[in-house]
Amino acid sequence: MAGMPESGKGQRRIGAPDAKNRTLLLDAAEQLLVTAGAGAVSSRRVAEQAGLKHQLVHYYFRTMDDLFLAVFRRRGDQGLQEQAAVLESPQPLWALWRFNNDTAGTALTMQFIALANEREGLRAEIASYAERLRAEQIETVAGLLTRYGIDDEEFSATVLMVLMTSASRMLIIEQEALGMRLGHAETVEFVERWLRRLEGEPGDPAAGAATVSSGRAAH
Repeated sequence: MAGMPESGKGQRRIGAPDAKNRTLLLDAAEQLLVTAGAGAVSSRRVAEQAGLKHQLVHYYFRTMDDLFLAVFRRRGDQGLQEQAAVLESPQPLWALWRFNNDTAGTALTMQFIALANEREGLRAEIASYAERLRAEQIETVAGLLTRYGIDDEEFSATVLMVLMTSASRMLIIEQEALGMRLGHAETVEFVERWLRRLEGEPGDPAAGAATVSSGRAAH
């Protein structure tokens, strides 16, 4: 009809977000990030890993940056769901310690961070998810410390979560990337001694809601 704007003209069609091939591409990109590293992920390699034609990568994702964002958001959403289960476990502090000591998840997170060095959008997304994860941790742990009779001014939930997350991640990075182990056993023993004081001996993680899958990101 005359006078009506052609709003769709020139816009490239993008595949449905729930399409099977899109999921295969996300799986392939994530696998390449873990096995080959961020610098090795290209549209052709992703398509080859997924067993699809490389043109399909740009049918579902306008750019590789869009693909990386989609891979991260999927893992980020899974991480939020997994942490929610962790925080509802009978021993939340033990469960959080296990949750943050995930080698595969940390390896994937480091690849996302490498990508984010040159991608502002991805960097902002990683920070957003990380802050959501930490805020939920702090809220739950603050209540726990009160229940355990711990003075928040002397033993802040915020500081505790930053220290636990940072320590677990750094131990993994040093061990996996550098083969460095000096001080690791002592640090783990120190943390777990405090966890025993607060929550007793750790229970079986498979017995409750603390069971989560590997491959987290952003935590």
